[in-house]
Order: sequence, then structure tokens, then C-alpha cells
Amino acid sequence: MKILIVNTLDIHGGAARAANRLHQALLAKNINSKILVQTKSSDDFTVLSPESKVDNIINRLKTRVDALPVLFYKNKSKTLFSPSWAPSHKIIDRINEQNPDVVHLHWINFGMIRIEDLVKIKAPIIWSLHDNWAFTGGCHIKWECNKYKDACGACPSLGSQNINDLSRKIWKRKNKTYSKLTNITIVGLSKWINDCSQESSLLGKKPHINLPNLINTNTYKKIDKNKARELWSLPQNKKLILFGAMNATSDVNKGFTELSAALLKIRREDIEFVVFGSSMPSDPPELGCKVHYIGRLSDDISLVTLYNAVDVMVVPSKQENLSNAIMESLACGTPVVGFDVGGNSDLITHEKNGYLAKPFETLDLANGIQWILDNERYEELCINARNKVMRDFDSKVVVNQYIDLYHKVLKDNT
Repeated sequence: MKILIVNTLDIHGGAARAANRLHQALLAKNINSKILVQTKSSDDFTVLSPESKVDNIINRLKTRVDALPVLFYKNKSKTLFSPSWAPSHKIIDRINEQNPDVVHLHWINFGMIRIEDLVKIKAPIIWSLHDNWAFTGGCHIKWECNKYKDACGACPSLGSQNINDLSRKIWKRKNKTYSKLTNITIVGLSKWINDCSQESSLLGKKPHINLPNLINTNTYKKIDKNKARELWSLPQNKKLILFGAMNATSDVNKGFTELSAALLKIRREDIEFVVFGSSMPSDPPELGCKVHYIGRLSDDISLVTLYNAVDVMVVPSKQENLSNAIMESLACGTPVVGFDVGGNSDLITHEKNGYLAKPFETLDLANGIQWILDNERYEELCINARNKVMRDFDSKVVVNQYIDLYHKVLKDNT
């Protein structure tokens, strides 16, 4: 069986990391798997990418060209919006040249695949949803908007009042294209996004399955906390709170503003705050405690040691699908606090391996952090955290579910 995983990037970003973990798990099961990307950063020979410098330059330009229609909307929000109109024939040619049995799409934006070109893929398609884009008129985070259940238009993300705006035009393009895709299966990585997609006007009639991302628990595991703190030069006599994401302090969805307010409500001398994904800003905010800015991390060893060095991880995102950070932290035996939104409840069992705060209530977020830090059953929380991941998300368990899905798709398309 020959599987081709398709994602814009190979190692940077949550979708890339999730896709790569699936790829590695398939290889470990002796499945013929390759990844096709638009931009390659690794030296992995099983990752295919543009072959010439000219193609690489064109792909970088496509990212900007694809975003041009959005520039007409001066009141657009800061969240990503993708028209996906830039031509993608070379990528489609590369996909079909591989002659895969199954094409497994993940995150395909930044001009990687034009919507209309999906019908040119010859093999059966499986599409893992990492955000809302596949079933909306272009936004990646739908927030509270439910227009994806109808036909979009007057898009809040665009700051538009026009019913026939860019989001409606993209919805029509997707609707026309998706109606021609008879060999596609949708994977909702969380129960929440699976439900959203099934409720959508664009993908609701397509076959769906709820299958999570997976993680190698031989890599992400518990190690000695004191040694981990030594590696990061972090204090041994403090309770450490961790927060991190790509663009951790600047991405409005990641909830740094809400977490800052929660920390100011705590104000304890025995805690310190650790941030990865961002370096220290020129004008760092006052958070009521000492802050350690780690900067960007991408390798597993750094992440494992950091998760193990702290006492609690906080993921205060306003919308989450199936958070890599939560899964990684739990696998390392570190409890997590997050808002009860999206797919967080797939990972966090309230007051068993973490704390689910009432959405966007900073006082409850603060309460959750202190509940974990001061809990007499803290070690039990840590054990529960790892056991949850071992049971539901371990790569050796979940990869077999993906292989079963591939076999089913192949059987249904013969």
C-alpha cells in the first residue's frame, strides 16, 4: 500500500508536526509512505519538495499572490483567510506522478493547492481537518460564526457586510468542486471539528470519521524534573507555569491576553512563568512574576525536557482543534489547564489530568492553575495525564486505525 501525505510544510507548524508523526508511524509499520510539501526544511529523503530553485521561488511568491484578494478588505481581522486561487498544476502533477493508492491531505494552504485542482487528483482522497478552512468560505478560525452551515457571505473575518463578498465566492467555488469529489473521506481530528464539518453545507454529505493525531510516547515521556530544570537553568525551588505556541504572544487566538490577566490575579512569590514560541519583547508586559522567554523550539528533545521541567502547562487558546501542545505535555506527565473549547475535552478530563476552565473567564483560568499547583493529588494527576495519552493517542495504537481506514477507502473505491 502506497500512501502520499500532502502538507504545505514538513516540520514547522502544528499540522506539519502531526502529519510527520503519522508518516513516521506508517514507516515503522513498513507502509510505503511519503510526504509531499510546498516548502521543505528537513533533509528527510522521504519528504518530496519542489526540485528546482525556480520552483521554490515561485512557491514563495504564490503565498503572497494567493492572499491578494483579501487585501481589498480593509476591515479584515488578523486571523488567516485563504482564497486558494493560485494555480497548482505542478503540485497536482507531482501527486499523480507518485501513483499513490491514497492521497492523505492535511493543511494545503499558502497557495499550495487551488480549490478547483482537487478534482485532478486521481487517487482516493482522505483529508484531515486541522482547522475550519475546508468547510468555510475562506476563514481558518470561524469563531462564533455559523454561516458555514449555509453559504457564507457578509463574512465577519473579512469585516464585510456584503452578502456576495469573497467568502461567498469561495464558498461557491468549493461547493462546485466538492460536488465532483466522489472519492473523498473527511477525518475530523477532534469530536468538535468532526461535528462542525458534518454540520457544514460544503462537507456535510461526505463520509466522516473521527480519528485523532498520534504521538510517539517513547519520545514524549516523563524524565527527572530536577535534571530537566538544570538543562534549562530554571529554578528548583519555584513552581513553574508553561505557555507556548508559534507566535505565542502575538497570535490573538493563543490567548496570551487572557493568560496575562489570569497570572495577575494569582500574584504568588513561589511561581515563575516560562514562555516558548516567542523571544522577550522589547516592552515585556507585567505579569506579576518572573518570566523566562525561551524562544522558538522545534525539536522533540527540547520540548520534552521543557514539558518535564514545569509543573503545569496552560493552553488558553480561544479555539483549539486537537492541540499538539496539550498532547505533548500530557504525554510527559505534566497536567494542562485550558478553556473548555473545541477539542480540548478530547484530551483534558476535568480535574483528572488537568482543568477545563469556563471559556474565556480569566478568574477560572487562574483558579485552574492554582488548583493544579496546590493539589494534594498532584502526582496522581501526572500519572493520569500520561495514561490518557497512552490509551487514546499513542502512535502504536492510532496508526493501526489509520491503516484500517486506508484499507477501507481502497476497498470502497475498487
